Amino acid sequence: MSNTALITGASSGIGREFARYHAGKGGDLIVTARRQDSLNTLKAELEDAHRIKVTVIAQDLGSAEQAEELYQRVTETGQPVDILINNAGFGGHGKFHDRDLATDLGMIDLNVKALVTLCHRVGGDMRARGSGKILNVSSTAAYMPGPLQATYFATKSFVSSFSQALAEELRDAGVTVTALEPGFVETEFADRADLNGTDLTSSGATPDTVAQFGYDAMLKGQLRAVNDRKLGFALNWVIPNMPRRQMLKMVRKMQEKNA
Repeated sequence: MSNTALITGASSGIGREFARYHAGKGGDLIVTARRQDSLNTLKAELEDAHRIKVTVIAQDLGSAEQAEELYQRVTETGQPVDILINNAGFGGHGKFHDRDLATDLGMIDLNVKALVTLCHRVGGDMRARGSGKILNVSSTAAYMPGPLQATYFATKSFVSSFSQALAEELRDAGVTVTALEPGFVETEFADRADLNGTDLTSSGATPDTVAQFGYDAMLKGQLRAVNDRKLGFALNWVIPNMPRRQMLKMVRKMQEKNA
């Protein structure tokens, strides 16, 4: 029985841990990211440890066109994708008008457009077969606007909203869609987003625990999955009832650099 997972952003962090967890369950993999060497290292590790098949496709998903190209390359392998994990994405710190516009537009391309493209193409194949699971990596950022990370927070709000709507549309077709919404995770994300030195990164979960939590939630067909129960309570019951200006100031303070 086929059990192949396509994982984007698989060369490090949560994506790499998704691959390890899936392989540990005996599933084959198609892993993609920009870094060919890192993917090849992961392939060797997992094939040796678990005797499964790992297909490496080095691809920069910085645009919808490149996501289309990835889909075509996956199709050419002849392997049906049973699980799609959209993990690739990045953030960026700073006031919107102080940031490079092209960088933020690239963030939208990767965090939103590439994800939507793969959900349409791979998810469409799942619908036609009558089975499949999609896990879209969102963030607790989906629950609020994000001063000093305005574009990133907005992209994650889109991902969570889109995932829930898609889940309802695909439910009768035997396909589930889950949005994983972790808090801060100790990965390369903080370095790339220039978030070190903020309260937001003072503590976080490890990528392996987040990957396992999200993967298991996907298997259960959950709509949304926050890896921290106390944080989930605050996001659903405390923050929505805060005065809007107070909430915005709180989020901004979390992301300001400490002196």
